[in-house]
Amino acid sequence: MILMDKLLQDKVCVITGGGGSVGAAMAARFLASGADCVLVDLKAPDLVELGLAGAADRIVCLAADVSDPADSRAYAKAAVDRFGQIDVLVSNAGNFGTVQPIADYPLDIFDQVLAVHVRGAFLACQNLVPHMRDGGSIIITSSVAGVTGDAGVHGYITAKHAQIGLMRCLAKELAPRAIRVNSLHPGPLDNSFQKAVEDGFTAATGQDGTDYFNSIIPLGRHGTAEEIANAALYLASDLSSFATGTLHMVDGGLSI
Repeated sequence: MILMDKLLQDKVCVITGGGGSVGAAMAARFLASGADCVLVDLKAPDLVELGLAGAADRIVCLAADVSDPADSRAYAKAAVDRFGQIDVLVSNAGNFGTVQPIADYPLDIFDQVLAVHVRGAFLACQNLVPHMRDGGSIIITSSVAGVTGDAGVHGYITAKHAQIGLMRCLAKELAPRAIRVNSLHPGPLDNSFQKAVEDGFTAATGQDGTDYFNSIIPLGRHGTAEEIANAALYLASDLSSFATGTLHMVDGGLSI
């Protein structure tokens, strides 16, 4: 029987992008479910700012550029040195880039976006899979943008689609070890990342970005970081023991 309040008891979870609202919400949810956590971000997450100072003995915060091979090896080694084998990896680090017509889209921005989302996820798996226990879970945070398209969002949407391909390769490769690999697809969230996207939409179109997104989401609202964390808990825990290679949509119906 699975104890619902201790779904991740004695598990070790590594979360990249751990300093953002979604990463922090995942960490809080995982900690409450019994896990120890390693939070990785470009700047080492501040536990006081994230409201996680009370669990400081169960968290390691690390600074790393997830797209850099040396940084990726270093944070993986630090996680293993502190906690031993890893049970859950959440590749959650991300950036947005810009919105431009294809003729004007900056190549350096395109490369930066793919580097964080795709190269970052690849390196996280390459460096941590050898240290994962059989029966573990890998979650790659994609987006509703991983199954849709929008004019001008070339870097972000391409990267989010590419993550699905990586996820599917890993799901087949790691199945003999019972390591499940799934992608998580949030829709628009009530956070600073989405606000920046919507501010750009407003500037480009003159239409309020937040109102626009709410109008096209069947549930009529933005999601919350906590709702994404709840979905991540399902994928991280044994509740999803027969789920691998799936696209787990948490988008208010936007992809329907």
